[in-house]
Amino acid sequence: MYYLNPSLVTLNRIFDQNERKDYLRLDLNENPGGLPQDFIDRVLSDVTPQFVAQYPETLHFSEVLADYLGTDISHLCLVNGSAEGIRYIMQAFTSPHGRVVGVVPSYFMFQIYSEMYDRDFVGVPYNEDLSMSVDRILEAMTPETQLLILLNPNNPMGNVYSDEEIESILAEAGKKEITVLIDEAYHYFYPKTFAKYALQGEHVFVTRTFSKLFSLAGTRLGYVLGWPEGVRMVQKLCTPHNTNAFAMKFAEAVLTTPGMVDELIAKFEEGRKYLIASLDEHGYPHKGEAGNFLFIKPFTDAKTIVDRMKAEKKILIKSYAGVGDFGTCLRVSIGEKQYMRRFTEALYELDR
Repeated sequence: MYYLNPSLVTLNRIFDQNERKDYLRLDLNENPGGLPQDFIDRVLSDVTPQFVAQYPETLHFSEVLADYLGTDISHLCLVNGSAEGIRYIMQAFTSPHGRVVGVVPSYFMFQIYSEMYDRDFVGVPYNEDLSMSVDRILEAMTPETQLLILLNPNNPMGNVYSDEEIESILAEAGKKEITVLIDEAYHYFYPKTFAKYALQGEHVFVTRTFSKLFSLAGTRLGYVLGWPEGVRMVQKLCTPHNTNAFAMKFAEAVLTTPGMVDELIAKFEEGRKYLIASLDEHGYPHKGEAGNFLFIKPFTDAKTIVDRMKAEKKILIKSYAGVGDFGTCLRVSIGEKQYMRRFTEALYELDR
């Protein structure tokens, strides 16, 4: 008898197949400028036919990355973008109809994976002022909960957690034997990290990606940090050669080129400061204390602005509905100053 997983029949997925190459892309939290062209050329200059023909080997880059992070490879698992690591953690550390708790709205794949694997996802909503109550998270952490998922900073809201808040959450998780996953996809845009809890304790994972600040979304590379036994369980779910050779080559070059990471951070910070100062000058309310994205409350209809930005200005942004007391607003990725200037000039022309 033919079989089809019934969870897939009812699973709602939206796949974006739009052509985006000729636009200023401020809609998916990418770096719109990317890495410098001379850097790209230098990294590619020693690519050989053998490099392309051979399966990728992960040991060397794992050691480079572990050294950069101040740990060893037993605490580290490379994955094909952090979304793959998140998926494997859910597969390994929750059961069918197991209770998974996470804040909402958040990165949508947490709920997608829960539906895909028949997990029971429980969302903890934001307050109207877009703040997150840690007490609500603690209340949702019942003895039946198997996995708690947090983002620091959170996408799309941009909120962060203090050390005291995370420590209270981890203490409660320990009492109730709940595995905790902290996704730090937007680390470096907000420097506070909770990686030490994944490296020094147990039943805590941190996931990261090279898609955001490191500007390598097109190559697909991420990693999972955790205690050695937990990392081994995640590795057992990985497909053979799941990590792209070009991704590791570029990531190593970014990590080992003196000043490269600092330069990327400085360009982002300059763009963010320019954008916020310009919005303040023109009277636009905005929200997003951390991350490389911002909610903006326009004066006119947000959806109309999004459509006109694409059609008239070749700029891609998003609109979000139900964003607390902001209502429906714009969502914009932050990049270098030149791209923020182009966006704001278009916004002030269209939003009137």
